[in-house]
Amino acid sequence: MSRTLDLEEVLTRGVAEIVVEGDFNRLLRQGKPLRLKQGFDPSRPDIHLGHVVGLRKLRQLQELGHEVILIVGDWTAQIGDPSGVSTTRLMLSRDEVQANAESYMRQFFKVVDRERTQVLWQSEWFDKFTLAEVIDLCSRFTVAQMLAREDFSRRYSSNRPIAITELLYPLLQAYDSVVIKADVELGGIDQKFNCLVGRELQAMMGQPSQQVMLLPLLVGTDGHLKMSKSYGNYIAVEDPPAGMYGKVMSLPDELILDYLRLVTDVPLEEIQEYQGQIAAQSINPMVVKQRLAREVVAQFHSWEAAQKAEAHFVRVFQRRELPEEIPTVDLYPWQLRIPYQFFHSQKGQEERAPEGGLWADMPDLMVAVGLTKGRGEGKRLLAQGAVEIDGLRVLNTAAVVKSGSVIRAGKRRFLRINLLDNC
Repeated sequence: MSRTLDLEEVLTRGVAEIVVEGDFNRLLRQGKPLRLKQGFDPSRPDIHLGHVVGLRKLRQLQELGHEVILIVGDWTAQIGDPSGVSTTRLMLSRDEVQANAESYMRQFFKVVDRERTQVLWQSEWFDKFTLAEVIDLCSRFTVAQMLAREDFSRRYSSNRPIAITELLYPLLQAYDSVVIKADVELGGIDQKFNCLVGRELQAMMGQPSQQVMLLPLLVGTDGHLKMSKSYGNYIAVEDPPAGMYGKVMSLPDELILDYLRLVTDVPLEEIQEYQGQIAAQSINPMVVKQRLAREVVAQFHSWEAAQKAEAHFVRVFQRRELPEEIPTVDLYPWQLRIPYQFFHSQKGQEERAPEGGLWADMPDLMVAVGLTKGRGEGKRLLAQGAVEIDGLRVLNTAAVVKSGSVIRAGKRRFLRINLLDNC
């Protein structure tokens, strides 16, 4: 983010809603450093591009002179944010929260400036919270107000359980704003209810109400659902360059422009030009997607890594050549699960493997070498025609392998087999 930032663009690009927009604009133009609240619940250890939409906005505001207050929700994480869920979440232990928080912060500071960030843990104030304070906090809001939240309302109307602890979640998040005297809170559009509760509580406590900047939810690689580890449609910021590049290239074409706006610094003028070219069919969307993939990989690795990842993608997925580096795994013949030289077909015919080759039960072999987690996954890949040995598609569950054979499972998984003598 080295280019000169335009305030109008900061307030509009990648922003879904601002509450209250006029007040927020006045605060920004006063020249006083604002306290930007960003809370996170370390219920999961990884950050993906969906999170990056908000983190990039924090970094932009930091570059305009404002301070980020990062709140580690070690208390609320033990409850679990009920946003968008249909069942009560399991509570996490403190050790789990601590481990997740350390992983999260390592990734968080890949985007946000560590030097201009203050890190606070909720336990600094909630460990000292008394029962009287809990009751006082709860007394300021009604059950009806909590049930106005969409996910609570939906679960209540369908007779699904809502734990009392979940009703506390928005109140605890709101109290964080009071403790740090937040000027602005940033969150995804699905966090609107919680952020607005923070505004209300600050006013009740005699503080100016925080402004709220809500960010859009990034659609995941499936093209339909929001990016989430739960849906398996995410691109993690710690993905290796080739894997990150490949996942971006797997995006549906209709997401390209949104990703350019939300997770890159490509100027809006260029994005608008791409939009016109795609609409006029004067450019192949693949070219724009490659630009997007390079930008994303370079952001979390380097331009050199992005160029290597692109070369790998072209070689492996466009030219159908083998990667430059393929891991090798040792394998004993007894792991192949079929008598080594012979395979008895369903018709009772005996087929001999070519010299130097051995028959293998492919679902078992792929599990043994770590290409799949179970036989079921291997069978699905075989049925989809997504398994190859030395460039030839495997059509049956039994196939011949040799020492040095390269197995490809799916689009991105390659392994070279080193057959050892049976001992």
